[in-house]
Amino acid sequence: MMDFNKNYHLLLLVFTVLISCKNIQEKQLSVKQGTTTADSMEKYRPQYHFSPKKMWMNDPNGMVYHEGVYHLFYQYYPEDNVWGPMHWGHAVSKDLLRWEPKPIALYPDGHGYIFSGSAVVDKDNTSGFGTSENPPLVAIFTYHNAQAEKEGRSDYQTQGIAYSTDNGETWTKYVANPVIRNAEEKDFRDPKVMWHEASGKWILTLVAGDHAQFYGSDNLKDWELLGKFGENQGAHGGVWECPDLFQLNVQGTEEKKWVLLISINPGARTEEAAPNISSVILMEKNSVPTKRKPVG
Repeated sequence: MMDFNKNYHLLLLVFTVLISCKNIQEKQLSVKQGTTTADSMEKYRPQYHFSPKKMWMNDPNGMVYHEGVYHLFYQYYPEDNVWGPMHWGHAVSKDLLRWEPKPIALYPDGHGYIFSGSAVVDKDNTSGFGTSENPPLVAIFTYHNAQAEKEGRSDYQTQGIAYSTDNGETWTKYVANPVIRNAEEKDFRDPKVMWHEASGKWILTLVAGDHAQFYGSDNLKDWELLGKFGENQGAHGGVWECPDLFQLNVQGTEEKKWVLLISINPGARTEEAAPNISSVILMEKNSVPTKRKPVG
């Protein structure tokens, strides 16, 4: 009887230790993967994907890495859990698993809501917003003037910029916004900016309803239209949006091509596909657009 009691208590102790270890591991795993320590313990909180503490979010914007920190901006409406006047929410991470929510980066202003865009590290301080020792982060985004849209105007979307000299902690909008005005294009939005080393220029790609437009700049403030593409090419099941332009190697060769990625909203190319996620890849030219020289 004494041996049975010893064995029973030993088994009970081992079982208790195993259960405790399992609970600790589950909590550690949840905290590691979650948005924040507190939020990650919520029953319905996504574990691998960032989510704000509350209210509406959608498109990620302006993902950029600077001084050991990954920055994530996103479309955010802080006053309700449905779509509303868009802001740029902000979160940072050092490992892409644990995210620290930051204060809202960009608020709507007199030019409109803050729609999607991108962000860059202006490492050579071409904009003059920072210094060579402390280069600025520069965000490029679409202004959406809801009142102008209601009035039936076609110029309700323009492009603005903002900058940060403290690695994203605070943001200042450029006093001369918008930097790209719009006289006639609906759905004129979603600027994606990249540095093109060969030409020594910033290249901005945006969409205008049924085509893409390309702009060039030396300083991120003054932009020149370089060309257009797509009015009669590619898929047109809906409005073009959220473009990207990047270079890839052609498999098995030393050749490189530029790839233009376009999303369509709504209007996926098959009945089974969901709206707003169909994308077309157009591999057309071996260089970014340059301004056409006049003939004659």
